[in-house]
Amino acid sequence: MSTAFGLDIGGTGIKGGIVDLGTGELLSERVRFDTPQPATVAGVLDTAAAVVTATGWEAPVGCAFPGIVKGGVVGSAANIDDEWLGENLESRLAERLGVPVRSLNDADAAGLAEMRLGAGRGRAGVVMMLTLGTGIGSALFIDGRLVPNTELGHLELDGPNVESRTSAAARKREGLSYEEWGARLQRYFSHVEALFSPDLFIVGGGISRKADRFLPLISVRAPVIPAHFRQNSGIVGAALHSVE
Repeated sequence: MSTAFGLDIGGTGIKGGIVDLGTGELLSERVRFDTPQPATVAGVLDTAAAVVTATGWEAPVGCAFPGIVKGGVVGSAANIDDEWLGENLESRLAERLGVPVRSLNDADAAGLAEMRLGAGRGRAGVVMMLTLGTGIGSALFIDGRLVPNTELGHLELDGPNVESRTSAAARKREGLSYEEWGARLQRYFSHVEALFSPDLFIVGGGISRKADRFLPLISVRAPVIPAHFRQNSGIVGAALHSVE
């Protein structure tokens, strides 16, 4: 059985586990610790290391990160401390863990999991993965190939930063009903569809566990389906990326 470790750093939680690369199934307990606030470099590295150590894993690690990642270097930090800007995530985390690390954007990781092993498996055309959590992440695939670092949660729609009003965290923060939140999601999905004309939307993030509460409220031309791996998509995708 081929296995790898996926680490998913988020604005609210840092989680990880050992993944079966053939099925995407977690072979260990899903370990999760709160993201330190502020989410400084040292604080995040310490917490990430604690997640990995809790499983006893001592081999290469794949890491999903909430921002633009190019060549292992962090290029944006909307939901994490600005201290991360320009930091080499891969080298810093590899030094902390003592093992090689490969990294990518968190939504891209989630999309990779879904396209390889989950809800988007075998789907051609344009597929858009959207993750609803602390912010809004996006992953764009064309005939199964990733267009990295799209970061469509930062589009301007009804304000300068759509995720500030439309993320799952915004729903909770403002006490919105699913119907009220659904109206905001409808605006957002319609806007993204007008820009990219996807053939399929896949919706992930922790809130996807309650997909039946809000996905029926969204009406666009493309089908809108929940992520197969739900809140674990980022872990699975990070693990897959670690062996590419």
